[in-house]
Amino acid sequence: MQRLLVTGSSGGMGRLLRERLARPGRVLRLLDLAHPDDVVASPDLELRTGSVTDPAVVARALDGADAVLHLAGISVEGPWPDVLDVNVHGTWCVLDAASRTGARVLLASSNHAVGMLARADAGPQGVPADAPPRPDTYYGWSKTAGESLGRMYADRTGLDVVALRIGSCFAVPTNVRALSTWLSPDDAARLVEACLAAPSPGFRTVWGISRNTRRWFSLAEGEALGYHPLDDAERFAADVLARAEPDEVLDLVGGGFTEYVLGTTSRPPRP
Repeated sequence: MQRLLVTGSSGGMGRLLRERLARPGRVLRLLDLAHPDDVVASPDLELRTGSVTDPAVVARALDGADAVLHLAGISVEGPWPDVLDVNVHGTWCVLDAASRTGARVLLASSNHAVGMLARADAGPQGVPADAPPRPDTYYGWSKTAGESLGRMYADRTGLDVVALRIGSCFAVPTNVRALSTWLSPDDAARLVEACLAAPSPGFRTVWGISRNTRRWFSLAEGEALGYHPLDDAERFAADVLARAEPDEVLDLVGGGFTEYVLGTTSRPPRP
């Protein structure tokens, strides 16, 4: 019986994945500050409540778990103290607890770890999954910090850590940029399963994207772990392009995040 801990299970991606990750022979253990009323504990579904920034809460949640999918965190730009506490300290809590139990760690990183990279510099195969950090925000920087912590724990303790540089994981792509960066919920589940099944990956960084016709990112690193996405955002292209915003940022990987005033979710006026 495999036990998989999912932090941030009540967030957007956690809600999309909860049913998709359920399967015979697996117990899902969900950790968040609160759980929706329609999520009820069962022999195959365990509920834990608390903050990912509390080492004791995380240690208890990881007790007996074989792996952890760490989704908890602030998913947009925010004030420095909040991003530092939740995204960086919270990730440390998970990695440090996992290093004592041996649980495999799947870290939800982000395309915003390299958001300031110009698309023109991506290369013919797309941006490699291990492209050097070029964060676009405090949020993006926090994801590079989490990746770096994961690498340190993998090197120092032998922990298996896979950092998933997630593109845009929604039911459908929401804008022109997402036609390139979309990760379908079904492919997100395929990615998690591949990372859980890969034998002794050590530390890896892979892109969390679907097999999009317009993709900017490399699939090679994920395929090396057994991830073979099936979905393509192109089937939504006509609808998305018909309602496209004319001033959408498409020349930099991070899109609109590259224009945020640091520490806020506001953008400066366009010239």
